[in-house]
Amino acid sequence: MSLPFSISVRPQLLVASFDVPQSMLSWSLTKPGFRDAREVAWLEVRNADLPPSVDPVTSISQLMADAGLAEAIALVTSRNVARYHVSQASVEGETATCLATVGLSNGERVGERCAEPVWLPGTINTLVHVSRPLTQGALIETVSIATQARTAAILDANVYRAGVAITGTGTDCIVVSAPKGADEAQFAGLHTAIGEAVGKAVYRAVAEGTEVWRRDFARIVSREDAAE
Repeated sequence: MSLPFSISVRPQLLVASFDVPQSMLSWSLTKPGFRDAREVAWLEVRNADLPPSVDPVTSISQLMADAGLAEAIALVTSRNVARYHVSQASVEGETATCLATVGLSNGERVGERCAEPVWLPGTINTLVHVSRPLTQGALIETVSIATQARTAAILDANVYRAGVAITGTGTDCIVVSAPKGADEAQFAGLHTAIGEAVGKAVYRAVAEGTEVWRRDFARIVSREDAAE
C-alpha cells in the first residue's frame, strides 16, 4: 500500500505528514473549517492534561505547540494512539486513504443523549485523503460520505450502550483532505468513483478499529472486575 502521507507515533502523538500542504476540511477544536495544512495530529490526553480551570482549546493548542505541531490539524482522543488503522481503496483511478483511531465507550445514538455516566472516554477520529483535488463543495460532500461510512461500520458491528445501538460518539471528528491544484472534482457523492472509494476506505478502517477496541475494552473490564 502506497500512502499519500507518512505516519509517525511517539508518546501521546500520532502524526500523518504530507510532503506538501493539502486542502483540508474538519471541525477540529483548534483549526476548524477549510484549511491548508501538511500535518494532522492525534493528541492522546487524560483528564490531567485538560484541567477544568483552563479552556480546552487553549490547553490543546499549547500541547500541540509544545510538540512542535502548532500548525497541524489537531484531533484529541483518550484512545491509545498506537492503536491506529489504515485502509485504502481505489475505484476507476480515484484513490481514498483512511487513517483512524476508534474508541466507543462513550457512544451515542443520533437524536438521543445517553444519561449513563461515561466510565472510560472514547472517540472516533478519522482522516480520509482523496487522490484528486476537490472543490470546497466536493470536500463538504466527502465529509458526508465519510460520516455515512463511519456510521454504517458502527451499526453493522452492533455496538450498544445503555441498551441502545450507537451510531457514533459525542466527540467524533473527521478530517477530509485532497491535493491542491487544477482539475478539481466538483462532486464526491455516492454515485461517484470518489465517493465509493471514500466509503470503502473509511468503512474498512472503522470496522477494523471497532473490533480491536472491543477486544481491548473487554480486557480492561476484566481487569477491573478482577480487582474488585
